Amino acid sequence: MQLSDSTYSAIRVLCTQGDDLVKVGDLDAAKQNYIAALRLLPENHQEWEAATWIYVAIGDVHYRMKNYDKAFKCFFNAVQCPKGLGNPYIHLRLGQLYYEQENFEKAADELTRAYMGAGIGIFMEDDPKYLEFLETNIEI
Repeated sequence: MQLSDSTYSAIRVLCTQGDDLVKVGDLDAAKQNYIAALRLLPENHQEWEAATWIYVAIGDVHYRMKNYDKAFKCFFNAVQCPKGLGNPYIHLRLGQLYYEQENFEKAADELTRAYMGAGIGIFMEDDPKYLEFLETNIEI
């Protein structure tokens, strides 16, 4: 299934604006752009690939704001969308969020998936505590 050109273009514009707002630190405005983009998807929005990256964008905003419960919901939704399962970045964030919830068994599982999918480099932009935790669970 493909979105109409007009819907896809409108979603891309909103998400690009959201990305620009994130870069200047206006996370609340960015989140509103991403939510507006999500609302443009047809019914059963989780069937559309665009929902995957929109949920990731919203989740990242919440993650940066340390709204871990909301971030978790976004990444949990993203993993259920097309190309979400197996996406190393989504698994990284889920692992980090399980870690923050002190669900260390699931954190280890998700962080291992991220490592297996993308290698050690995926951990380099975030707090080293997640990689240190993973190193206690698997041999890197």
